[in-house]
Amino acid sequence: MNRLTILFFLMIIAACNTSETNAKKILESSSVGEDISKVVVETPLKLTKDQANTLAELPLACIHTEYPNKLGQTIGSKEDLGEPKGLHPAFYGCFDWHSAVHGHWSLVKLLKSFPDIEKANEIKTKLSESISKENIEAEIAYFNRKHSTSYERTYGWAWLLKLAEEIHTWEDPIAKDLEQNLQPLTDLIVQRYLDFLPKLNYPIRVGEHTNTAFGLSFALDYANSLKDESLKSIISARAKDFYGTDSDCPIGWEPSGYDFLSPCFEEVDLMRKVLDKTAFDIWISDFMPQLKKRDFKIEVGEVSDRSDGKLVHLDGLNFSRAWVLYGLANQYPEYKHLINTANQHIKYSLPNLVGDSYEGGHWLGSFAIYALDDSSQ
Repeated sequence: MNRLTILFFLMIIAACNTSETNAKKILESSSVGEDISKVVVETPLKLTKDQANTLAELPLACIHTEYPNKLGQTIGSKEDLGEPKGLHPAFYGCFDWHSAVHGHWSLVKLLKSFPDIEKANEIKTKLSESISKENIEAEIAYFNRKHSTSYERTYGWAWLLKLAEEIHTWEDPIAKDLEQNLQPLTDLIVQRYLDFLPKLNYPIRVGEHTNTAFGLSFALDYANSLKDESLKSIISARAKDFYGTDSDCPIGWEPSGYDFLSPCFEEVDLMRKVLDKTAFDIWISDFMPQLKKRDFKIEVGEVSDRSDGKLVHLDGLNFSRAWVLYGLANQYPEYKHLINTANQHIKYSLPNLVGDSYEGGHWLGSFAIYALDDSSQ
């Protein structure tokens, strides 16, 4: 073997050793386990009883407040016209249908968390008044109108199933009657999902109501809690179809001016629920690898005018980002460092809810409650 050949082989061996060393360094530098050991992780913010008493005032003040109101309906003829309470006797308050639904969810959640909340009896009375057999029958009649097949798709659908899930898991004598009364509408919404999802060729990637990942995530929670295998199966399949090969989510483009959901974060929230740990680790490494870094930061959404119904959406964005980060940290301890960012987002927006204008007060309480509840899961 001549000297030139020997030199060539030595160069190959040296290159291999260098590549091996560099690969090891890359793995070590990106290791979540190593990063998390170096960062001080805050305690997740939790809902207190005093906060619960305060936040309960928001839905109590609006679930039976008929005006102002945004109906969002398609009118087929003059016979379709009507006042909000006539059209939606169960969910006519809080400015729009979906906000009324998650206002009711808020009251159920607060009662479950704090059974001795100050206005417990008033809350139960209002829930019974709203979710009666007759009122739900009228809601179903509206959904069955010719021009209402896509009504509240999928944001309102998702919150209706979240309300149904919350009532189903509520150990209180009133819950059985509420669930029984609500069940026909719950069944209708489940069927709407089953009918719609096979036809949706592309996910909707926006920061507002029609975001597909959000609509699937809440519906999947319902399917898991109620053991609805048909709904669970189609959501899991469609989530993988829509998002399974996504990479490099442009989080730097967020938020848009009116966002109350993060398209990137909502996708993370859904995929952590449908993928096992190994698959999720691979997926997140392509989609948002920066979440693994202990120094991950993202600035809060800043609200310039809380009397503007659109601009105040950014408070909702802060809460929804927080619940995604809490959920990820709760499921996988290697993401515990994200609790700090979640806390930061809640601290910015939570003090602004009390005494806020109706533009934010009619719905933001639900987002705050859900975020704070997710911190303790």
